[in-house]
Amino acid sequence: MSREYIARDPRTGRPINVGSSRRRSKKREVREGPWMAIPPQAVIPLATGQLESYKVGWKEKDHFMTRLDGIKALSNLAGAMAHEGHRILLDCLMDDDPKIRVAGLFALPSVAETRPDELFDHLSVLLDDKDASVRRAASECLKVVAPTFPSATDSTLAFELRHDVKQRRDAAFVGLGDLCQTWPEVACDHIDELLQEGSLELRRKAAGLLRRVLSKGGAAAWDLVGWALEDEDVETRRQAAKCLVPLAHKEQRIATILAERAILDADSQVMVSAIKCIEVLDTDHGRAKDLVLVGCTHKSVNVRLACVKILPRLMGDEVLRNHCNALLRDEKDERVRKELQEMAFDAQIEGTEEQKNAFLAPAPKVPKIDVEIAESQGKTVGLEDLPPPDEDKNKPRHG
Repeated sequence: MSREYIARDPRTGRPINVGSSRRRSKKREVREGPWMAIPPQAVIPLATGQLESYKVGWKEKDHFMTRLDGIKALSNLAGAMAHEGHRILLDCLMDDDPKIRVAGLFALPSVAETRPDELFDHLSVLLDDKDASVRRAASECLKVVAPTFPSATDSTLAFELRHDVKQRRDAAFVGLGDLCQTWPEVACDHIDELLQEGSLELRRKAAGLLRRVLSKGGAAAWDLVGWALEDEDVETRRQAAKCLVPLAHKEQRIATILAERAILDADSQVMVSAIKCIEVLDTDHGRAKDLVLVGCTHKSVNVRLACVKILPRLMGDEVLRNHCNALLRDEKDERVRKELQEMAFDAQIEGTEEQKNAFLAPAPKVPKIDVEIAESQGKTVGLEDLPPPDEDKNKPRHG
């Protein structure tokens, strides 16, 4: 069996995102219930109303299944029965009874995996159903199917993301969040459009999803982070700035460019996020070092403090002390001054006697054979013995 070809970047050796169809999809949550115990031959008669009830055993208990349970069980059919079940489901979605329509929406995600024909057209209609319970069920159904069927639900999801009803917007955003994992390219298109909306809520929620598409979204996701960092709303910029540190672990060059923008932001939280990104970056990179040095004299105290803490990674001891002494001349904040003073302190010159002695090289050890020879001649190796305390008292103070 031949191995699958993987396109790689010739500079880094990393796989290139070419949109391969083989992806790790998010597993859809399987909803369980007694209807799963209905045998296939009884599902269609029960779903069409030919049988009023059917007794099944589920988890050591007896349950009497009704037509609503039969409709839910349409998702368990396979083969020729699945085609008949699809036709019955379409009829249920157009039924006059709201409970029947709700049960049909429950079965729709599973049936759509084998026979999606016409189902999503009915879903878009039922989202505006006259009955509130049907509308809620349709929103839940869209939340489930959006990550699996991005093309079929594209326009419907875009409409629901901007709906006036908060419950419908929230359900759509949950579906978009799951779509970020299964189809990040499609999710980037939705986020791109949302970031251009005039509503602050939509832009903030869209910016909050950027981290989910960062790992698989590629260049499109990087562009979205850059655009969000230039948004007029400070909360949107803060959400985008949270992507800088994860991006620094993946793409240092792109993260450096975006950090250059963020560190000049008027909001201190955005600037601190940029500085944390620079901490992760290779500080030997000249541009990253320049950004830190400029940040040490920034008007925001938090930015100055964060930049000062990075200085030991950028400079040697002597250069660091000189730079800290220069910053201390103009620094007024006590927290920053304390940090600078600790870095500028040279224990070898300004420390106590004990601290200075710690830097002295230890005396070389006398070989054991020399010690034995000296002791045999009555000599002392090392420091001389101190005189007894009584002799010190008898000696005059001077002379």
